[in-house]
Amino acid sequence: MIRRLHPLAGGLALLIILSFWSATVVSEAFGTPAAVRTVKTAILWGMLALIPALVSVGATGFRLGGRSTQPLVVAKRRRMPVIALNGLCLLLPSAIFLQSRAAAGLFDSSFMVVQGVELVAGALNITLLALSLRDGLRLAAARRALQTA
Repeated sequence: MIRRLHPLAGGLALLIILSFWSATVVSEAFGTPAAVRTVKTAILWGMLALIPALVSVGATGFRLGGRSTQPLVVAKRRRMPVIALNGLCLLLPSAIFLQSRAAAGLFDSSFMVVQGVELVAGALNITLLALSLRDGLRLAAARRALQTA
């Protein structure tokens, strides 16, 4: 079961972050202030799905990887704390700040600076999760190859 939960949680987390990031870009570039406010509120509510997905992928990943010294496992293990710290220290506070500013109609320079930081931090997490997904697929393929040999 853990071998199924890990990729599902990782894929879900990646899709959620991708949807947050793309909705932000589209609403900022082409939307009205009301659209930006709606996106920022949806992102904050979306944290209720994202945070458990990230916790699940981290916990199951550490459990699956154990003390393995296999390079792909080590790389995945190194990425997860960066993803978690980025999320807790930058993305979550940014989401709260941006939603509160958008709800108040304050789209000032502070909003734009934090929005830029959020987009960069989000892109970093997307990249790191995608790399971990790639490495996970490689590990699964290697495991299947060993089972059929």
